[in-house]
Amino acid sequence: MSNRTARRGQLYIVAAPSGGGKTSLIRSLLQRDEELSLSISHTTRPARPGETDGQHYHFVSVPEFEKMIEAGSFVEHARVFDHLYGTSYTAVVTQLEKGHDVLLDIDWQGARQVSAAFPDSCSIFVIPPSLEILRERLTRRAQDSASVIERRMRDARSEISHWDEFDHVVINDDFDTALEELLNIINDHRQQTPHPVNDDSRRLAQQLGRR
Repeated sequence: MSNRTARRGQLYIVAAPSGGGKTSLIRSLLQRDEELSLSISHTTRPARPGETDGQHYHFVSVPEFEKMIEAGSFVEHARVFDHLYGTSYTAVVTQLEKGHDVLLDIDWQGARQVSAAFPDSCSIFVIPPSLEILRERLTRRAQDSASVIERRMRDARSEISHWDEFDHVVINDDFDTALEELLNIINDHRQQTPHPVNDDSRRLAQQLGRR
């Protein structure tokens, strides 16, 4: 029996404020680390151009989502920007029991719930180098109206204030540097090696999240 099927998989959580660059980092992380598989969340928000059901999200109606909540189907669920998001408990556990390492792309609310349900998980919070750069990224990606961008900016500081609930904080200033740090954190966790605390990241998160 191979090591991959003999061991139970490990769970990794990556969260960030909207526009923090999390999606691009996760995409590259999955390409670089073949041991990782992405858990596909359920959501009630409409699909964006280029998104495919079952690949980017499981797109469901509000009534469908609410039925899943009542059935206890989610290990975590939250309302984010007027839409519901949730992670299937069964889907995650099935992958872990097969020996697959699972990556969750969720927000801080979901991360809190998952960390409680899976105490051995490794949680990582990605932050921008500044709120000004965060605004530039949100504007440049041209996915949201000006009013939505303003709302996301208002919420970003509140989201970042939860940085100390995570095991690690990564600054996404230089993309390649942030990606390497994510890979190193995951590899250290697999080998049960303590990853060095990044005091600069923690200080910046504390500054950005100060209310």
